[in-house]
Amino acid sequence: MPKRELSNNIHPGATLWLKKSHGRGLPISAVGRHSRRPQRPSGQETHLRRLEIRIFHYSAEVAERFAFFGFQANLINYLTDRLGQSVSAAAESVNTWFGTVSLLPLMGAFVADSYLGRYATIIIASLLYILGLGLLTTSVLLPAPRPSDCQKSNKSISCSPPRLQIIFFFFSLYLVAVGVGGQKLCIQAFGADQFDGRNQGECIAKSSFFNWWCFGVFTGSIVAQLVTSYIQDNLNWGLGFGIPCIVMILGLLLFLLGTRTYRYNVQGHWRSPFMRISQVFISAAKNSLVTTPSLMSTEDIAGGSLHQHDSQQFKFLNKALIEQDCSNGNGRQFSTIDDVEEAKAVLRVFPIGATCLAYAIVYAQSSTFFTKQGVTMDRSIGSGFDIPAASLQSFISIAVILSIPIYDRILVPIARTLTRKPSGITMLQRIRTGMFLSIISMVVAALIEKKRLETAQEHGLVDMPNVTLPMKVWWLLPQYILSGVSNVFTEVGLQEFFYDQVPTELRSIGMALCHCIFGFGSFLSSLLISAIEKATGRDGQDSWFDDNLNRAHLDYYYWVLAGLSAVGLSLYLYFAQSYLYNRRSIS
Repeated sequence: MPKRELSNNIHPGATLWLKKSHGRGLPISAVGRHSRRPQRPSGQETHLRRLEIRIFHYSAEVAERFAFFGFQANLINYLTDRLGQSVSAAAESVNTWFGTVSLLPLMGAFVADSYLGRYATIIIASLLYILGLGLLTTSVLLPAPRPSDCQKSNKSISCSPPRLQIIFFFFSLYLVAVGVGGQKLCIQAFGADQFDGRNQGECIAKSSFFNWWCFGVFTGSIVAQLVTSYIQDNLNWGLGFGIPCIVMILGLLLFLLGTRTYRYNVQGHWRSPFMRISQVFISAAKNSLVTTPSLMSTEDIAGGSLHQHDSQQFKFLNKALIEQDCSNGNGRQFSTIDDVEEAKAVLRVFPIGATCLAYAIVYAQSSTFFTKQGVTMDRSIGSGFDIPAASLQSFISIAVILSIPIYDRILVPIARTLTRKPSGITMLQRIRTGMFLSIISMVVAALIEKKRLETAQEHGLVDMPNVTLPMKVWWLLPQYILSGVSNVFTEVGLQEFFYDQVPTELRSIGMALCHCIFGFGSFLSSLLISAIEKATGRDGQDSWFDDNLNRAHLDYYYWVLAGLSAVGLSLYLYFAQSYLYNRRSIS
């Protein structure tokens, strides 16, 4: 395998600072072969560095999460209340958009790792993000008839905005998705790049970085879900969408202020991980009909990056080690052993990810039907104050924040005592625990929805969808809390699994693949809603997703999701039982 050299190629914005720092310069993660390694920072400089990164980098991420959840949490209500979409159509729109948001980080990781680098990708993606939010705010400010006003009027007028305004809105929405895709993974990886793994003090700081990162992400989402949802429901949609845009601008400015303090890790001119993996699959397909003796000796396997028994899986990829030469009939090595093993490592995680798709479908419900349920219920606190239905999503984040220390400080030590494993339970055991909890959350959601429908019948409110039901919205808390707790196990477990089980150079791909699970889950949720809508709403019958939720049957839908999740968990257990961890894992 050819040697790969790291280039000490520094972003232009930092070059002058490095020359004039007079000893204050900090070690760069990527050091060239002929460059002189700067002196390691003192304890005071390390502490100052941690403080600078937290101020600039954490602020940027908290601002981005605030901006994202500031409009995403209440998006379904805007689509139904202002754009005149039906409940099912709005849910499909939200799921399709969120699926796109979850898939685009794969593109962002490719661009950053292969072409632009993380810093430049973050800047460009953030500018697109801000542009999208600005256009989104503009589209919201344009005058449009309200469906509620049309229902009150006896005149025959259209309840939907002009077609061009709807197109403009969705163009802006998907432009935001492109910005999120380019920024989401890169800014987290860029933050981790700021810590030198060869320095003991910075290793400890790096571990703390991920803890505070998680805290910042959920803090930003909680504040956004509480503040902007209230403004959108009670004051003005334009202001509610404009605030996230302003916050995102401030976050980018803070990030740029830290330019002189960042390390810039730039790769050399070798083939990117994406290209190497793609070439393995292409070469294996081309050589699929070639008959050749075994290409793997014991020494080759020993030189690979994974276990010897790993090479016995997906043997068809071994054909990538030769390329058919039509001129002389001889084969020559095209991909290296490590390239093939990397491809196998990526392929090996696919069955685990595929069986988690049912969990991802359940994951998509909190920002759609959960929110619409809350709109119909009594949301009053005290006298004259109604909490926004979308703000209940903050309880998912609260559950996560409260569950993480319980899991880390109580459950893991107990499990470590019983299993004698450093992590307490394996990554796959952690994932399946969350999948089981998601099934319980759907069962609970179905039972609570049945109770809501019974309340509407008991009080004669079935045909009065705009009248608040005499049932407190707090009945929905169990399903929100269970969703949050299941995220601690499955979502975090999947992130750890996809980060740990792929080769080191492919970890950006691994994290992007993890996001793709939730993207495909959102798309599948949209397709499932569409199919059920057509099947149950034919011949003039009330569909399960009728605009009048008092006549709908979301409880049936939740039972279907519980059943699909049970099937997914069964398949997951089958594949997890035979999964082989790579040698880096100590789980």
